[in-house]
Amino acid sequence: MSAVDSHYLNYINGQWVEGEDDNLAVENPCSGEVVATQAMASNAQVDQAVQAAKRCHESRELIKMRPIERGRMIQRMAQYFLDNVDEIAQVLCLESGKPLWEAEMDTRSCANFLEYYGNQASTVEGKSIPLGDGYFDFTVHEPLGVSAQIIPWNFPLEITARGIGPALATGNACVVKSPELDPLSHKYFALAAEAAGLPTGALNVICGHGRTAGAALSSHPDINQMVFTGSVATGTAVAVEAAKNIVPCVLELGGKSAGIVYPDADLDKLEDSIRWGIFFNSGQVCSAFSRLVVHEDIYDEVVERATNVAQSISVDDGINLKEFGPTMGAMISMGQLERADGLVQNAIGQGARVTTGGSRYNRPGAFYQPTIFADVTPDMEINTTEVFGPVLSTLKFSADEEAYAIANGTDFGLVSGVFTQDLDRANRAARAMRAGQVYVNEWFAGGAETPFGGFGKSGYGREKGRDALYNYTATKNIGIAIG
Repeated sequence: MSAVDSHYLNYINGQWVEGEDDNLAVENPCSGEVVATQAMASNAQVDQAVQAAKRCHESRELIKMRPIERGRMIQRMAQYFLDNVDEIAQVLCLESGKPLWEAEMDTRSCANFLEYYGNQASTVEGKSIPLGDGYFDFTVHEPLGVSAQIIPWNFPLEITARGIGPALATGNACVVKSPELDPLSHKYFALAAEAAGLPTGALNVICGHGRTAGAALSSHPDINQMVFTGSVATGTAVAVEAAKNIVPCVLELGGKSAGIVYPDADLDKLEDSIRWGIFFNSGQVCSAFSRLVVHEDIYDEVVERATNVAQSISVDDGINLKEFGPTMGAMISMGQLERADGLVQNAIGQGARVTTGGSRYNRPGAFYQPTIFADVTPDMEINTTEVFGPVLSTLKFSADEEAYAIANGTDFGLVSGVFTQDLDRANRAARAMRAGQVYVNEWFAGGAETPFGGFGKSGYGREKGRDALYNYTATKNIGIAIG
């Protein structure tokens, strides 16, 4: 029996409400069939959600709690996701097209972020500042107020959790706008909030079109912070609207990440990083391992190994892929598939060589072949433009400085990697590469505990880890004359 309801509502001020805009038909990208309909919020309902969060914040109900009590509520939300992982993963799988085992992983990762930030709620401490006799001076970190968060479709549960976790832990109230392509699983955040006993208005979950509800949220005069993950173009528009109200933003806007591979690298481990780095979630990952920068001495061998990895991946309807393994589901939509294919065909036209893949499958659904490019050069569009699909480009280098130049030769700076057994070389490369996070010998090394964010057009601010907590607070200084 399917866990999917036929129709999904918005959650505003502790109530389930119908939308005032047209309902959205949510399709399964593996088949094109409608999974369910989603109520879409109007601009007026965006305002209602913001006002509910504002009232919650001004009531100081969250702020007056001991931080450990806030933390326990967030941990209860985490437990709700773990207790219902099978049901939630099925909904996410059907709406997103990702393998069922990946949907389960996203759900568990969501719980992990909530648990982590529940544990961190009591650790946000100020400090005393010595000013000499006659003064007692100290700082406190206070919540900003209403945290507005616009969520992307690639990891809708995990990314929401990594945003609302630190927001709630530090005493903020939240308005979350779910993604239009896979909004259904966001229902469970509201259910988790109810199960955990969050105050009314502390978490509001709405879905609406980006051009209307998203724009209304980012420009709302009563929000106090904006959190956005998505494209550079949309992120720029969000930041401009927020800036008009002097509202700070946390922006994560994607990347075109490179891993440098030296002759002494463990190539068996590199294969595992390729599998995870570019084919997990069909390559629809902001920090995807999308460029392989390989020393000329081992270039041909690495291209052959990467090709074999791609050819080993089984592609099928996500609901059939229940077991962890080398499998891949559909991309999120036909629109995303067509964009990726356009970049692939342009690369072929510019002289890049396809060693495997390079086209869509001859079957219904948004399925794209795992693709490896050889003979990519730094001037090609495929080297600088984010594909957001299962497409890996390989480039050749001979000297360290050449490798650094290739790795840094894009507008992005989200993550990068280096594969070598020489730790001195790894350290030099890590310092030379312009990226917010550098993986050494394992792509995606890190977790909820490690700060995440980029340089350049990858955005600003840091998510994950303790660093994220301070995005949601303002530092207040209190000076007391005691003489």
